[in-house]
Amino acid sequence: MIPLLALDTAAHSPAAGGDTLTYLALGDSYTIGQSVPVGQRYPVQAVSQLRIGGITCKDPEIIAVTGWTTADLLAAMPAVVSEPPYHIVSLLIGVNNQYQGQSQSAYREQFTNLLQQCIHLAGDRPSHVMVLSIPDYSVTPFAKGANRPYIAAQIDSFNSISRQISGDYKVQYLDITAESRKAAADLSLVAVDGLHFSGKEYEIWAAMMVPLIEEMQ
Repeated sequence: MIPLLALDTAAHSPAAGGDTLTYLALGDSYTIGQSVPVGQRYPVQAVSQLRIGGITCKDPEIIAVTGWTTADLLAAMPAVVSEPPYHIVSLLIGVNNQYQGQSQSAYREQFTNLLQQCIHLAGDRPSHVMVLSIPDYSVTPFAKGANRPYIAAQIDSFNSISRQISGDYKVQYLDITAESRKAAADLSLVAVDGLHFSGKEYEIWAAMMVPLIEEMQ
C-alpha cells in the first residue's frame, strides 16, 4: 500500500509487577500502526489492557513493515525473530497480497508456512497463536473512486483462506473485518492518512484480543 518501510521492535514502559508473558506481533502496516503514535498500535494497547487487568506482560516485540506481503514477512523471519518461545504470537498479514493483485494460491502456501513458524515460536502450542483477519480498507477515504465491492469481496476471499488454515492448525482466529467496516460510517476510526485505521479502532481490536489472550493462561 503506502511504500514506507520501517521495522520497529522498540520497547515501551516496563510491565508493572514484573515481566511474565512475552508477545510477538507479526504483520504489516496495521501491526506497525502506520500513521498512529507508538502507544496506539494494537499490540501495545493489548498489552496495556492486559496490565490494567492484572496480567503482567513484557512489551510486545513487533515485527512489521508497511507494504509487507506474506512473502516479505517470510523472508524476514530468520533475521528478526530472536526470543522464542513466546507466550503469545499474533499474525495479521495479507492486505498487500490483495492490493498488489497476487494470487490466492501463493497466499495460501505462504500463510501456511508463516503459521507453522508462528506455532513453533509459541513453543509448539497452537492455542497460543492468534490470527487476526485482514481489515477492509475499502471503507476508507483512500478507496474513493475504486471498486469498493470488489475490494471487499477480495478481502473476504483472502480471509476465508486464513480462517480455514487457522482452523486446520487449531490456532485462535479473531475476525476484526466486520469491526473495521464500521469506519465507513465513522471516520474517527480512520487514521489521518485516510487509509489506515486510527488508535481508536486499534483500541477496539485490542479489547477483542484480550479475552483470547486470557484463555492462553
